[in-house]
Amino acid sequence: MTAGPVAKRARWPLLAWLLAAAVLLVVAAANAHLVYVAVASQPDCVAHLKEPGTQAGAYRAAKPAC
Repeated sequence: MTAGPVAKRARWPLLAWLLAAAVLLVVAAANAHLVYVAVASQPDCVAHLKEPGTQAGAYRAAKPAC
């Protein structure tokens, strides 16, 4: 028994919905991973001026954490 043209046409909406769901799942997983990495990581302290600089172009952290 072979599938007729009506049965083949009926599968396209299902495949489109499954593909859309898969794409949304991948995007949601990527965003969740980015949020996790942003929350879980703490960058190391870098060398910077602790006091206001007197030279042009010498910047310091507004509120250093270290």
